[in-house]
Amino acid sequence: WNWLGLFLHEMTLPLLWGSLFFSFFNPQVVNGIEIYSMKIDSKVTSRFARNVITSQAVNRGNVHKEVFFDVELPKTAFITNFSMTIDGVTYPGYIKEKEAAKQEYEKAVSKGQTAGLVKASGRKTEKFTVSVNIAAASKVTFELTYEELLKRQFGKYEMFIKVKPKQLVKDFEIDISIFEPQGITELEAEGTFITNDLQNVIKKTFSDKKGHISFKPTLDQQRTCANCSQSLLDGDFTVKYDVKRTTPDNLQIVNGYFVHFFAPTNLPQLPKNIIFVIDISGSMSGREIEQTREALLKILDDIRDDDFFNFILFGSDVHTWKEKLIKATPENLDEARKFVRGIDTEGMTNLYGGIMKGIEILNAAHEEKFVPKRSASIIIMLTDGQPNVGISNTEDIRTHVKKAIEGKYPLYNLGFGYGVDYGFLEKMALENKGLARRIYPDSDSALQLQGFYDEVSNPMLMDVELHYPENEISGLTKNSFKHFYDGSEIVVAGRFADINQNSLTVDVKGEGANDVLSFTTQQDAEQTAKAFQEQEYIFGDYIERLWAYLTIEQLLEKRTAATGEEKENLTAEVLDLSLKYKFVTPLTSMVVTKPEDYDNQAGIADKTTEAKYSFDVSQNKVDGDPHFIISVPQKEDAICFNINEKPGDVLSLINDPVTGITVNGELIGDKRANSDAKSQNTYFGKLGIANKYLNLKVTVTSEKITVQNGNEKTPFTWLDSVTLQQEGLTLIINKEKNLVLSMGGGASFVVVLHQVWKKHPLHQDFLGLYTLKSHKLSEQTHGLLGQFFHPIDFTILEIHPGSDPKKPDATMIIKNKELTVTRGWQKDYRKDPKHGIDIPCWFVHNNGAGLIDGVHTDYIVSSLF
Repeated sequence: WNWLGLFLHEMTLPLLWGSLFFSFFNPQVVNGIEIYSMKIDSKVTSRFARNVITSQAVNRGNVHKEVFFDVELPKTAFITNFSMTIDGVTYPGYIKEKEAAKQEYEKAVSKGQTAGLVKASGRKTEKFTVSVNIAAASKVTFELTYEELLKRQFGKYEMFIKVKPKQLVKDFEIDISIFEPQGITELEAEGTFITNDLQNVIKKTFSDKKGHISFKPTLDQQRTCANCSQSLLDGDFTVKYDVKRTTPDNLQIVNGYFVHFFAPTNLPQLPKNIIFVIDISGSMSGREIEQTREALLKILDDIRDDDFFNFILFGSDVHTWKEKLIKATPENLDEARKFVRGIDTEGMTNLYGGIMKGIEILNAAHEEKFVPKRSASIIIMLTDGQPNVGISNTEDIRTHVKKAIEGKYPLYNLGFGYGVDYGFLEKMALENKGLARRIYPDSDSALQLQGFYDEVSNPMLMDVELHYPENEISGLTKNSFKHFYDGSEIVVAGRFADINQNSLTVDVKGEGANDVLSFTTQQDAEQTAKAFQEQEYIFGDYIERLWAYLTIEQLLEKRTAATGEEKENLTAEVLDLSLKYKFVTPLTSMVVTKPEDYDNQAGIADKTTEAKYSFDVSQNKVDGDPHFIISVPQKEDAICFNINEKPGDVLSLINDPVTGITVNGELIGDKRANSDAKSQNTYFGKLGIANKYLNLKVTVTSEKITVQNGNEKTPFTWLDSVTLQQEGLTLIINKEKNLVLSMGGGASFVVVLHQVWKKHPLHQDFLGLYTLKSHKLSEQTHGLLGQFFHPIDFTILEIHPGSDPKKPDATMIIKNKELTVTRGWQKDYRKDPKHGIDIPCWFVHNNGAGLIDGVHTDYIVSSLF
């Protein structure tokens, strides 16, 4: 197996509540490998899902082949088991404490090649990947099990299944069994790839407490056309359902554990007092601010006439729409729409000033009794950067914010893109009874913002408390909630101090729009058993595992904002539960090892954080001598220049004070100096790429890559194939070819490795740098490359023969200067590191004189960082 890289990071809050995800990648049926079976078997009992994914393959060739098993899982899921069965022999996975798993893995990897990977693959999923070499005529079966508690949103539980086998599969099946003791009111299933012919293949039945979905297309039904070998199965398969609500809650007791579901219906909505705190710093310019305006305008259409609201904008300064909360009258809403349409970007990021102003206005409204006593107050903050004006220390900001809010209302933090300090936003939200959510910088960003508002726009109750007898219960999960939103559900679980106790009484209270909601629920084990008498096909210990799942999830949330001894205690508690219930969490890993006759292969599965990156075409680049190539898209042309300095000098290539990203390059020379000083060759032998706000540094040489996160260093070599994803960073090493790197929300980079013959008498290995998405850096970006990330224009006049007949000279008008330039070519090695691709460009002589700001020696810096 090839070790691709697994790294532990803090768990983020769920991005989608109540969803299951699966997707499969397998090689096409070529080279003798046939994937003949894929099955997703899901069983759901009272919202708690156990999912088993099985894939079977056979090597029909006459030599050993590599087979892949890829599956996309919900970020909120915990893997509980993985095994491989090869020629009838099963090799199970073992879940261990992370350090112990790492040691076992390293012991195995030292003896042979390895593979295994869990990585974030999208907004809602992380991908589990395993590959294995199997002998000729051998079969392999992969089986993965994971569990998750489905959470109710907008009145339904949703199972979202990503279907992508990429080939025709003889036996493909999705089978979902649902048991809800409250009874099922509706059940629906649909798929983005479902044609009219495939619609009838979806079999759906539900009656009283049971529901069943089956999707089992034949080979012919999977084809894109009658004689095609391509599969139609490529897209999303979605199942939604809800349960009967004859009472406001449902209490279940099994084997010394209980779970309590609370979701009252038909309550009047509470009026809202909502403050929108919006980042308008320069980094929000372009599409981000357009989508923010679009979302806010749609939100204004949904605000009710008994709500109060206001807008706070923060760039370098803080601007308020009004000095106090404003009632949502038609006239005020029209005025607000005009204000939103006029929102534009400016300056830096005074996050502290913006959020404190919002809290001040909301506090004043309550103190002056300007808003109804029975109303729900909410702050929603959106930012895409990091605080750099006013108070910029995130710990200080958290302290002040928590003191100002005093637990009176929830704070929801939305992080736009990847330049944000998401950990800071998450901690601050959790400390103030809210949550954080990443808004992905895609074409639907406005819908993401609007969708989040929809989640919190219908508060039905506030200050909800579920009281359980203290002397009877231990291990109680969270039982007090600031708000209950329409269409959602509160879940509390616990265990009895006396395992033989079989009854429970619960008092529930909450503040409604008109009065106090108060009632008492009683339940005993016999009533639960009676309700469950038809559930013979569902696993039996689900309430205990549901309790463990929910407890771990909530302890990890607390751990996010904890420090010192409290964090140590929470860590120990999570680790103990993870090992006891065999969950792969951020504190555990799963190791799979195989005996020596299979080359001591080993795999390790870790839980990773959420991230998503996409790369566009190359923008600007530096390679070779070093020669710089500046793309000018509007001209469909390019400008190039060389920098000639001595080995050991470090050049500033990119410096963005807003995103905190810097890139510097150190020059190396040939193995021996040329006697003609003017023809001395220099190259980049070392690159330093850093983001000071994320405290990340990446050092790249022709021999190794070192990632430094704070004081922790992780080394790699160019012989590795690695995918590393963590908060604000993605790093992909393509063995002995190139490195793809992104930090925060700024530009992404490709570093190309140029290798020469080791015994070459003159030349040595060197590096090239290519930028991607350079528009994501701020307008203040500078450096030999960075200054050209802003639009540049030029005019070419008087083209005439030059000293080289093949390379005419011309006059270039640029930056109000006339320069003599030469038409030539430079090599782009991004796609072909060995030979390169010729890029035509206008060459500016004398170290870019007249093109670059200042002179080239201005860009010599003291060190790589």
